[in-house]
Amino acid sequence: MSAFHKTRSPHRFSALVMGHVDLHDFITSESAVALQGVLDNIGGVGARAVGADPGNVIASPSKTDPNYFYTWTRDSALTVKMLVDRFIAGDRSLRAQIEEYVAAQAILQTVANPSGDLTDGSGLGEPKFEVNSTAFTGPWGRPQHDGPALRATALIAYSRWLLANGGEGNVSSRIWPIISNDLDYVGQYWNRTGFDLWEEVDGSSFFTAAVQHRALVEGQAFAEQIGKTCPSCVSQAPEVLCFLQSFWNGQFVTSNINDQSGRNGRDANSVLASIHTFDPDAPCDGPTFQPCSSRALANHKAVTDSFRPVYNVNSNIPEGVAVAVGRYTEDVYFGGNPWYLTTLAAAEQLYDALYQIRQAGVVVVDTTSLPFFRDLDPYIATGTYSSSSSIYSNITSAIQEYADGYVNVVRRYTPAEGNLAEQLSRNDGVPLSATDLTWCMCCRQLAVWLKDACELTSDSLRVFPYGCGSPIVHRPSLMGCIERQRSPRYLLWHLCTWYLRSCSD
Repeated sequence: MSAFHKTRSPHRFSALVMGHVDLHDFITSESAVALQGVLDNIGGVGARAVGADPGNVIASPSKTDPNYFYTWTRDSALTVKMLVDRFIAGDRSLRAQIEEYVAAQAILQTVANPSGDLTDGSGLGEPKFEVNSTAFTGPWGRPQHDGPALRATALIAYSRWLLANGGEGNVSSRIWPIISNDLDYVGQYWNRTGFDLWEEVDGSSFFTAAVQHRALVEGQAFAEQIGKTCPSCVSQAPEVLCFLQSFWNGQFVTSNINDQSGRNGRDANSVLASIHTFDPDAPCDGPTFQPCSSRALANHKAVTDSFRPVYNVNSNIPEGVAVAVGRYTEDVYFGGNPWYLTTLAAAEQLYDALYQIRQAGVVVVDTTSLPFFRDLDPYIATGTYSSSSSIYSNITSAIQEYADGYVNVVRRYTPAEGNLAEQLSRNDGVPLSATDLTWCMCCRQLAVWLKDACELTSDSLRVFPYGCGSPIVHRPSLMGCIERQRSPRYLLWHLCTWYLRSCSD
């Protein structure tokens, strides 16, 4: 989302009050506030989404300075994936909203727009739509290639639950056509440049490539599960993973390549990629940048450290202690500030990493991750430390404390009513930009959930979302990438007849 305004949102700010709230109490209260905030931003029944079609997730109720009263494919998919995870974990009250989202996406896939239409799939790259399910025709950074991948991931997670609970027919006839279109889009368009998740850089985005790889790996496993095929998944997943290695420069992830932005490459784009491709059953795998991998931990340090000298709210905070995190240091949007969702993402990666480390029962420190671990223990050396060692105990406790610190930063600058804006002022922490940002509330809900899960016993940890399948599947030779393009047939007829919508040629 992007605009060219520099105004303050009218929040009732109360950092002093929130500073006296215990972190556990904050998490307990904020979990309920965040979930209700998300539901209020979904068309049909949402109190702040009046005028939006059922199932359409608005980015924010803000209509001026900036206007985010649209439905973005990416934001909506990330939001509904969180709802699906909660639903799978036991909150059955969310099923109606999920079903309405499914219906809404089937309709939106058929809407011709400035990016194209469904005939060749190009219209699936349109980043946002009007809340009444019509095309947004104004100028924008398009196409964006991450939305279809994220939508496929959300719908696959929901479909897996349906399959396990007697819903095979619904999955094959109703949801698979939507997923299939999205997977075909990823397979056909992944190697073309497009705008990144911040909608500013036209090039190749690490976040986009990472979520595309996840979708293709999951898509292949899911297609086999329901007796379908996904040729794009089979042929393209290895090549996307191969391409993903191009972003690693040996020290951190260069988040955008093949672009003309001139940025230094350190971008929260890469931290978000790590958490949205987190597989709770995976090892600390480097090529897929799992949260506990040496690459991902080194990148976490590089990205978060880059914001220490640029924001006044981070003044005099040493390395290894949580800070407010922005998008990238060259950011000028609304003056270039920390974002709540990127600060929460820094926490979430650490919670994810801690889970994976505890599952493995070892902490592995190598030359790549050593600087990260030295911030937590200045005397640690490279090596493998088992769960029976004091170093393991000290390091896991330090990671937990470090992750909690990022949640504490958000707590410190959360308004008294608990709702989150997009940004907080780099100077004094006052909330800025769009109010009640759905993605922010979604990130807060996930970070809270993951913190709680990390504190459970090992026997209880399966409350985590479904993993994306072994990330080792489709491991290619990394000597070179070969693009094997195909022109799929997109499933327009199935979608229209399912929802009894008329379709024009």
